[in-house]
Amino acid sequence: MSEKRPYSATIDRSVDGPGEALVCRSCGHRLCSADAIWKEAARLEESPLCESAGAVFAATDPNLMLRRFYCPGCGVALDTETALKDEPFLIDRVRG
Repeated sequence: MSEKRPYSATIDRSVDGPGEALVCRSCGHRLCSADAIWKEAARLEESPLCESAGAVFAATDPNLMLRRFYCPGCGVALDTETALKDEPFLIDRVRG
């Protein structure tokens, strides 16, 4: 049986066998090894914030993107972020 510790609100760090992995908290799908960038393994939906977030953001620079990350196993939303087009993914996690 694997030991799980929180990595974020939607992802756990699972210790099972020889290594650690990051897994979806909802379905247990293995996203990647614990030292990899999990967002690269997630299903990504990216669109300009001015098109995605309603009238309040209509005048926003079209290079400001809304990124939505989903579990490829179950489709649950894992995280969202805003970033300039072509910027690298934000790497964030719960401390502990």
